[in-house]
Amino acid sequence: MTVSLRRQFVAFAASAAIAIFLGACSSTPDKPTPSALADFKPQFNVSKVWSAQIGPVNSPLTSQLTGTQLALASANGLVTLMNAETGAEIWRAPLNMPLAAGVGSDGNRVAVINRSNELLTLADAKVLWKAKLPALSFTAPLVAGGRVFVLTADRTVIAFDGASGQKLWSQQRTGDALVLKQSGILTSYQDNLLVGLSGRLVAMNPSNGVSRWEVTIGSSRGTNEVERLVDLVSGVSRVNNVICARAFQTSVACVDAQKGSNLWTRAAQGHVGLSGTASALFGAESDGKLMAWNRASGQVLWQSEALRFRGLTAPMSAEGQLVVGDDLGWLHWIDASNGQTVARSQVDATGIAMPPVAYGNTWVVITKSGLVQALRAN
Repeated sequence: MTVSLRRQFVAFAASAAIAIFLGACSSTPDKPTPSALADFKPQFNVSKVWSAQIGPVNSPLTSQLTGTQLALASANGLVTLMNAETGAEIWRAPLNMPLAAGVGSDGNRVAVINRSNELLTLADAKVLWKAKLPALSFTAPLVAGGRVFVLTADRTVIAFDGASGQKLWSQQRTGDALVLKQSGILTSYQDNLLVGLSGRLVAMNPSNGVSRWEVTIGSSRGTNEVERLVDLVSGVSRVNNVICARAFQTSVACVDAQKGSNLWTRAAQGHVGLSGTASALFGAESDGKLMAWNRASGQVLWQSEALRFRGLTAPMSAEGQLVVGDDLGWLHWIDASNGQTVARSQVDATGIAMPPVAYGNTWVVITKSGLVQALRAN
């Protein structure tokens, strides 16, 4: 694993969810120097639309856009719902507790998980209910279909009734002793609950958790538990029935979700999610190399080393634009046809905390200091 990849893993004891934390393996004490930003000819003018503040944000917290509503959570437990178009606050709920995962929302309810392994579901700035989970969780809950779904670090998937908090079902899958301390895959496709379990993408019946199909995205390899770790990371790219996902430091693959079959798999050394268009798939390797693959075949279309070692977020594609943030606080607009920089803006030197969120032709960026800023390139 690269020295710039400062990820952690969690190991679970066989008899109980007792966690110990292991640093990512690295034999070199110094991180590589981030690439200097090269000059380029701007093709867009970047302007600030609005800004807000929510408090410090760290991984694996994520955001959730539903219609015009953007749900956010800070590391110290401030849950906020705001209008993505204007930045106006709809409500905020100071939970005053450290959060481990979130945020999930369907536009009505918002769900987060605290570090005491409790799932909390809110609406209109009030906690509706909370439920104790059997283990740690680093994956944002999925709020959909009147239910709240949770993926815990011991690879248990649990469904709760969204209104009452009653547990509806629970399914556990045995796997490797270690799991990523990073948000995994928990999303939906038609009437399927899609879950990343070890290196497999599993489609479950959302009514009872029974598996309908599963496809291997990445296979375990290596000589010890750390090297053999294989988990799927959050951030899938879906176009029609084709869903593409990444296995941590192993591979990227595209799956026919209608048939439950693998279309192609390519080796890849990355730890952040993917995005794409009908023809291309975009990702960032752990050393900051940007990659584009042909969505149909997996053939590499281009790769760019202009942002190496800058600690990139997952690149996001929307409205004909490709945007990626970095750990030095810059947002970069990339030409999706060749990987060249076409616009850039520095947001906050604390660094971009998560992938930018597209709302129309506006991009909402959340930094580690909790600055929420909407930018538009035109």
